Amino acid sequence: MNPNFELQWIISEHHEGLMIKEFLKEKEISRVALTDIKFKGGKILVNNTEVNVRYVLKADDIVTVIFPPEYPSDAVKGEKIKLEILFEDPFILVVNKPAGMSTIPSREHPRGSLANALVGYYEEIGIRATSHIVTRLDRDTSGIVLIAKHRHVHHLFSKQQQNGHVKRTYEAFAEGSLRRDSGSIEEHIGRKADSIIEREVRSDGQYACTHYKVLKRYKEFTHVELQLETGRTHQIRVHMSFIGHPLLGDDLYGGNLLKIERQALHCKQIHFLHPFNGMELNFTAPLPLDMDEIIKAAF
Repeated sequence: MNPNFELQWIISEHHEGLMIKEFLKEKEISRVALTDIKFKGGKILVNNTEVNVRYVLKADDIVTVIFPPEYPSDAVKGEKIKLEILFEDPFILVVNKPAGMSTIPSREHPRGSLANALVGYYEEIGIRATSHIVTRLDRDTSGIVLIAKHRHVHHLFSKQQQNGHVKRTYEAFAEGSLRRDSGSIEEHIGRKADSIIEREVRSDGQYACTHYKVLKRYKEFTHVELQLETGRTHQIRVHMSFIGHPLLGDDLYGGNLLKIERQALHCKQIHFLHPFNGMELNFTAPLPLDMDEIIKAAF
């Protein structure tokens, strides 16, 4: 198996007469990627013969693009950490991240992150890649994370995100009883002036929109489902706190720790289009044990 990432196409009559660089632009391979292919160890082959981007395509040509090797940074060492993989193919991974695992290493938590686990997994299965995490979650938020296995795949997913084609659904436990069964919170979010971590609603922040729906009201909290129109840091946590219903366990934003010692927030579902075949893909992950036990105890 070639450890480098590669793509291959058989040229149809529709693309006959195009230069390869025009064809690859249509396939959304960026100019930066083509430069890397040329100067950093990649290749463009036609019928197994290396060519340059000015080659004029003919029907039935087999075009292979071999991307340069990727190497993890020195800051992200591979670790043997078990991953709960919901889906995998040559291009993408979908995993269910537990609460307490950082998405990427930080100064406070340099080891044990999802990125470390991914690098270790790639080393184990023999592919040459670094971690490309498309949908990040806070350290103490559990649930589904979408991962691209190569920078070009990440590039394609970034375009999907810009077009609103990557959709995530969350479940959370909010303190108190929400009066309305559903609603939207549209409030700008920015960094709090005296903190490098905490965010707040502020007029000079970035636009943010969160939709919520009540699933069930309990005596001390409300079980809600949430969807994001935007993806600001701590968006759900900030918005729910702003309307007076911080998440259980979220002491950073005013939640109490009586029932759970991390924010009661779980990404339960993701929906997106496969970057190469266009198929609609949908994955779900049930509530983790700590949140499930809160519901059982509430009856």
